[in-house]
Amino acid sequence: MKTCIACSMPLSDPKEIGCEVKDGPVCIHCTQPGGGVKSCEEVFEGGVAFFLSATKSQDRSLAERLVCKNMRGLPHWNNNPCPCLKGAVASDEEFASALAQLS
Repeated sequence: MKTCIACSMPLSDPKEIGCEVKDGPVCIHCTQPGGGVKSCEEVFEGGVAFFLSATKSQDRSLAERLVCKNMRGLPHWNNNPCPCLKGAVASDEEFASALAQLS
């Protein structure tokens, strides 16, 4: 299954793809209005908002660490470094727990 190169969202439906760039597909949430990938900061903030709502947590610090862990593992952000990803990352246990709450 394809995943978004900016946030790792699964792309099971072609309608979920906002655009394609040289690195691969970008979901509709990470695509700029004119095409291309949103800024790292925009994707980061969208990820924080997602984890806060999807996990029913009000712990912004944890949400930021979860997003850092996720985005740092994606080749797109390794090829396009961003200062907002230099913060602390969630532990493997915290990440697994958050992902388990998504299903």
